Amino acid sequence: MLSGWDVVVIGTALLGYALVSGRLTGSPVTAAMIFVTAGYVAGSDVFDLLDVGIGSAELRLLAEITLALLLFSDAADLDTRRLVRESVVPARLLGLALPLSIVFGAGLAMLVFPDLLVFEAAALAVLLAPTDAALGQTVVADRRLPSTVRQGLNVESGLNDGVCVPLLVAALAFAELEEAPTFDGHVLVDLVEELVVAGVVGVLVAAVIATLSMAAVRRNWVQEGWALVIPLIATASAYAATVELGGSGFIASFVAGITYGRLLGPAAHRSTELTEQLGGLLSAVTFLLFGAVMLGRSFAGIDVRTVVYAVASLTVVRMLPVALSLLGSGARWPTTAFTGWFGPRGLATIVFALTVVEESGLTGTRRIVDVATVTVLFSVFAHGLTAPGLTDRYVRWFTTNEDTLTLETAEVAVRPRRRISPRSLLHRGAADV
Repeated sequence: MLSGWDVVVIGTALLGYALVSGRLTGSPVTAAMIFVTAGYVAGSDVFDLLDVGIGSAELRLLAEITLALLLFSDAADLDTRRLVRESVVPARLLGLALPLSIVFGAGLAMLVFPDLLVFEAAALAVLLAPTDAALGQTVVADRRLPSTVRQGLNVESGLNDGVCVPLLVAALAFAELEEAPTFDGHVLVDLVEELVVAGVVGVLVAAVIATLSMAAVRRNWVQEGWALVIPLIATASAYAATVELGGSGFIASFVAGITYGRLLGPAAHRSTELTEQLGGLLSAVTFLLFGAVMLGRSFAGIDVRTVVYAVASLTVVRMLPVALSLLGSGARWPTTAFTGWFGPRGLATIVFALTVVEESGLTGTRRIVDVATVTVLFSVFAHGLTAPGLTDRYVRWFTTNEDTLTLETAEVAVRPRRRISPRSLLHRGAADV
């Protein structure tokens, strides 16, 4: 259980970053680097200021809440109509590169770690598949980049964690069955029930809350500050109700976000600003506790195979599927290499690893968590440090060759992210919905 001093340490780290955050904007030093490092220094390996275990309920709850908020806000902010029209890069990354990376990752895991069972290797590949654009924020926020590339990476990172949730649930279920083969059909039934419950509850909760919200906004019944709280209520309600009914709260959050976004349209983007910001704040705390709790534990058991797999996961296992998925799209090789490299692993991988610890009794749990931890650590620093330089280099190439390019020069209409006050939301919401 988090003590008062734990809260003080966490608050001090957040305050320290807040005070210099403006100075660090655009630099190679990212928030994730700072919080992971601060967490490790505050953890048991150095100053022992944070007393949190990897199996602690607080750590798991924090990670779950964080991912649920970000799944909902990312899904709600997705403009599905535009995505259908401008789907070349996102569709290839999600429809081809993602499954290929899981297949390649599972195959490599079975070669490098013979002690892992087939579905344990699959679970490792799935939890390492989601990308986290926040670790390469320089890339997705730099409007000098071709919009097709920037938005392709942004949409991919916003959706692939939601896509991977049911795959991880299935992989863990079959891994447990593989270890204790007592198949009687219940595993498949339970898996289907879990997915169906999540989908139904997510749609129903979001539809009811969105309908009530639109009706109240039209009548100017919503007080200023509460307008931005509604998506938080929708996320919490969908997640909690689904878990109580035996479904996956993550899938429910993702489905609820899509439903909420489709019903509210542009107003959903503005109303989820608080949800997104809160998710970002909790993400920082999660990275801090990741450094404090998971790094030292994994360093104790690290070996050459773990390092080899982590490096391969960030390079060939990611980049080769991306290259194959972009064949025939018109993308030049610098675009393919740039898109392939910027697939950082972060929050979703951490949460998925904690899920393996909490919900499965697999013999390969320690190996899976150690590999995931080292991969995230490498990604935090490798992608953060290389983002500014590689982005500048790619922009120079793009500017020089712009007249001869096809995919890279296709215009993608992007819904602008902008701050908006609750009062503005109230005044404009009825017209938007």
